[in-house]
Amino acid sequence: MASKMLHTCLRVENLEKSIAFYQDAFGFRELRRRDFPDHAFTIVYLGLEGDDYELELTYNYDHGPYVVGDGFAHIALSTPDLEALHQEHSAKGYEVTAPNGLPGTQPNYYFVKDPDGYKVEVIREKNNPVRSSRMFVFYLTFFL
Repeated sequence: MASKMLHTCLRVENLEKSIAFYQDAFGFRELRRRDFPDHAFTIVYLGLEGDDYELELTYNYDHGPYVVGDGFAHIALSTPDLEALHQEHSAKGYEVTAPNGLPGTQPNYYFVKDPDGYKVEVIREKNNPVRSSRMFVFYLTFFL
């Protein structure tokens, strides 16, 4: 049986552009970088303050754009102030959806696209003072 979630890997076309997006949009910081020039790829691990779950960005040299398939849906992050972060992302020119909610509920999430077209769901944080304000919600959605 598994004991905990460790990371999510996204393959990216432009490593520095993707790192800049996750740092600017969500406050990620680069934790470590592993270059494998003989094998033509680099891996960068990003993390959020107070959270040990990591986002792995893998750059395969000279690959070109990736097609975001119909199996992977999104990663999700939480924030204590959904409206303020939505406004910030909109002002920075990121592609964002309007805040939304599940049927019969108040708006409590929206989506923003990263440079490779991956969707990041931003969810209003539930009242929990122990959690980091922009903690990775290790909630990934996959469709079969």
